[in-house]
Amino acid sequence: MSTSTVSATSAAPKGGGRRKLTLPWILLIIAGGLVLISLVRTVSGAEDLTSIGQVSGALQLAVPIAMAGLGGLWAERSGVVNIGLEGMMILGTWFGAWAGYQWGPWTGVLMGIVGGALGGLLHAIITVTFNVNHIVSGVAVNILAIGFTQYLSNFTFDTVPGGSSKQSPRIEPITEITIPGLSDALADLQAKHWFLVSDLAGILGGLVTNLSLLTVVAILLIPATWWVLWRTAFGLRLRSCGENPVAAESLGVNVYKYKYIAVVVSGALSGLGGAFLAIVSTGIYQEGQTGGRGYIGLAAMIFGNWMPGGMALGSGLFGFTYSLKLRGGAENVHAMLLLLAILLVAVVVWQLYKRKHVQAAIAAACAAGLFVWYALVDAVPSQFVDAAPYVTTLLVLALSAQRLRMPKADGMPYRKGQGK
Repeated sequence: MSTSTVSATSAAPKGGGRRKLTLPWILLIIAGGLVLISLVRTVSGAEDLTSIGQVSGALQLAVPIAMAGLGGLWAERSGVVNIGLEGMMILGTWFGAWAGYQWGPWTGVLMGIVGGALGGLLHAIITVTFNVNHIVSGVAVNILAIGFTQYLSNFTFDTVPGGSSKQSPRIEPITEITIPGLSDALADLQAKHWFLVSDLAGILGGLVTNLSLLTVVAILLIPATWWVLWRTAFGLRLRSCGENPVAAESLGVNVYKYKYIAVVVSGALSGLGGAFLAIVSTGIYQEGQTGGRGYIGLAAMIFGNWMPGGMALGSGLFGFTYSLKLRGGAENVHAMLLLLAILLVAVVVWQLYKRKHVQAAIAAACAAGLFVWYALVDAVPSQFVDAAPYVTTLLVLALSAQRLRMPKADGMPYRKGQGK
């Protein structure tokens, strides 16, 4: 079947007057964001806000979330809701650690992918073949993954030196790369704390200092996914299954096959995120170490409007806020209050331009409250510091909810031949 024919099944959003952001606009937004962050750093004195360590830590924290989000994107673009991302990540952490401490970290990575893919296969069988509700199946996969890995740990990790029923022996680390000369030069420049220049140096330095090879692989998977799903006939057929499976079937697409492929790939990517947690982030498997990252990856995917680039931005946002909490704690989160207040002022201006006076008034009240809070306290309470990454995730989802457009047949039951 022709590519042009299938494109007709992927209908554009209703009222599709919304224009896509062009590259110049994207670069302008990024530049504006850098200027704003640099201004906040200068005013607040939180010099660690854009340091090399901060950016490096944020990247490491964002990768597992991005892999879960990417997995969710594959599944939902084919029309299958994947709430089971968390369980597939858990399987990835266990299988990655189990193989990693015995046969090396890269074998662990491969087995983590296999473990997650098995979880994806189970979800596909339940939802695609037996047509069970996708949410029910995903929750079941999450529960089964927790119980299964706890059971396996009792007679694997518990019987070897350095392990226990709740954690694995230590895993050999994956090679990290640093670009000599460039890394040191950027570190010197960042240490000068110049406006904008040092911030840019800190961001670039975090991308070329102590970077795990697995991080590079994971980052490359994001543009690779975009190319496969949006620039190949295979991707077009897969996305048509998520938009209108009946029409896709009438044009000769094996909908079941594409849904199976997408959900298994979804599980494999989530498993990669889990293996990253066990092998790169901590060096051991620990019970409960995913910490809800599968759900946050799902939130990042929704924030990104079911697109790889937007999903990456959402993952980076969570990784950045979580890294702020770990590295600078109250000081960094206190600076974020000022950043949020300024962003809300921009929201007020935009809402007034759109003549939405009620929304503008609410945003103005929130901005005023944040400015007052920032001015009256030197450090925010520790409870808010711990909750900051999750609060940020909720706020971003709430602000972006009005522009979201999910695949039309996402989560809808489908039976082969139902259009006849």
